[in-house]
Amino acid sequence: MADRPPYLRIAADIRQRVTDGDLRPGDRVPSTRQIARQWGVALATATKALTALRLEGVVEALPRVGTVVAGPRTPDAPPGTPGAPPATPGSAPLRAPHAPPAPRHTAEPDLTRARIVRAAVEIADAEGLAALSMRGVAARLGVAAMSPYRHVGSKDELVALMADAAYGEVAPPGAAGPGHWRARVEAGARALWEVCRRHPWVAQLGPISRPLVLPHLMAHGEGMLAALEGSGADARTRFDIHLLIYSYVQGLAVNLEREVQAQAATGLTEDEWMEGQEAAMRDLLTSGRHPALTRTLTAFEDGYDLDLDALFHFGLEPLLDGIERLVDRLTRPA
Repeated sequence: MADRPPYLRIAADIRQRVTDGDLRPGDRVPSTRQIARQWGVALATATKALTALRLEGVVEALPRVGTVVAGPRTPDAPPGTPGAPPATPGSAPLRAPHAPPAPRHTAEPDLTRARIVRAAVEIADAEGLAALSMRGVAARLGVAAMSPYRHVGSKDELVALMADAAYGEVAPPGAAGPGHWRARVEAGARALWEVCRRHPWVAQLGPISRPLVLPHLMAHGEGMLAALEGSGADARTRFDIHLLIYSYVQGLAVNLEREVQAQAATGLTEDEWMEGQEAAMRDLLTSGRHPALTRTLTAFEDGYDLDLDALFHFGLEPLLDGIERLVDRLTRPA
């Protein structure tokens, strides 16, 4: 009906596409930014439409994938897989496919800072940090637009809380753990990478010139610096190494979030986008202007498959090799 709120009309349109089979289980549905652009609504309205569909069980948000059509509902399916019940603590019960979530007019006594942070992390994981807004978080939780401000003062404060929660999910190497300093530093680097893999948007936050003073991030730094104390290097060298390793992880990890942003903006997966570049790449390789590039790329039997995890592990070893040689040279008796 024309007098229905915009978010319900949008939800009904997407739901109809699922019913008609245009969108199948596992398919990505339009992101909040795509909905906002296509229907001419605010991001908060787009978020509210997807939230309505999520509460109905029509769609689900998957980290580093986006919002997808849910599969056949199975009560025992683990959260985060198609067909699993919503994993958001405190979320409303599932409703019939055409019944919108009932409005909440209570004082929202169950709204807590922890729930707000969890909802915000879910949005950022699925669609990138650019899709995050306080109104969008409120829409996802089904509360009034200003309600989150009773618990979180601003979006900047919310992002800081999100980042601290993300770093708190992965334990840093113990400050007094056993083993050679290099092994402990390597474990610390892998822990930082794991945080970014779980939450790609984390790498977008805070240049090293403006460090984030977050309790759980400081715990990771403490573990790294405690490990480096075992190397015998001076304080400046230890801190330089600490920043170098953090920057190495962050420098690769920014591409994780950029891919999330690109998929949300274009609706194309990485493979689909690359397919669209085949003609331009073929023209480039046959032009004769870049012989080294041509020789390299044509040497791959099945093409080059970019794997950021493999690239991280590939680069970490020679980076640590170089650091270890530097430390040995600086600490070697004269």
